[in-house]
Amino acid sequence: MPSLTNQEILHIAIRQSAIDACCAPEDFLREENVAVTSRAVPGARKYLELPFAANLISYGNNIVASTADQYQQLVSGYINRFPVEHCFETPNLHVLNDALEKEGLRVCNMAEYFLPDVTCLRRLDCPFPLKIMEPDAFAPLYTNEWSNALCEKRKELDILGIGAYDGQRLIGLAGCSADCEDMWQIGIDVLPEYRRKGIASALTSRLALEILERGKVPFYCAAWSNLKSVRNAVRSGFRPAWVEMTAKPFSVVNEINGLK
Repeated sequence: MPSLTNQEILHIAIRQSAIDACCAPEDFLREENVAVTSRAVPGARKYLELPFAANLISYGNNIVASTADQYQQLVSGYINRFPVEHCFETPNLHVLNDALEKEGLRVCNMAEYFLPDVTCLRRLDCPFPLKIMEPDAFAPLYTNEWSNALCEKRKELDILGIGAYDGQRLIGLAGCSADCEDMWQIGIDVLPEYRRKGIASALTSRLALEILERGKVPFYCAAWSNLKSVRNAVRSGFRPAWVEMTAKPFSVVNEINGLK
């Protein structure tokens, strides 16, 4: 069984969010919302583009807004106008986006983050053999097929994986990136013809246990509209923990959308 408790795992996640947002861990436990100035700081998750223009984080109690100074009044007015849960959805979200657009920003990334529930996390059966993989096995796998499990732009962070095999063929891969000191993020890919066979949840749960055995906290991220991914997280023993929403400049949003 994992040595960390659910409460300890949550505390580690909150501590990391506090580093990322440049706030105190207890700020996420307050009843009132908190606004702080974003800065590029050591120890933040490595894929974050800091400082934030505006980033909203909630563990359910309140919202911590980590922003550039010039947007703090705008964002604070928004998060204090609507209930916490409605600040992350339309139609209220249009109020924030309309205000941000006047500053050359748009709401960009919106995601739900999951942490393991150690009372439910266990090795799930898989109809195919599983194999633990180290980084030296990843070199030929930076392709579209495995783009969720591995990240070509940050190869140096891909630290551990578990593959499912049909004979000699890799048919599913869960990989994790060492995004910060104490937390490793899991990504999962299964070839289309092998889906709906329990492979994704078997790989995800097994990798989560391997991460915990190494003294790190696994976490899992999904867009809340990506029901396939959310269902996999839940089947694998993960539970919703926090949500984030980030605003970025027009140019970044347009590039993501394939627009000039």
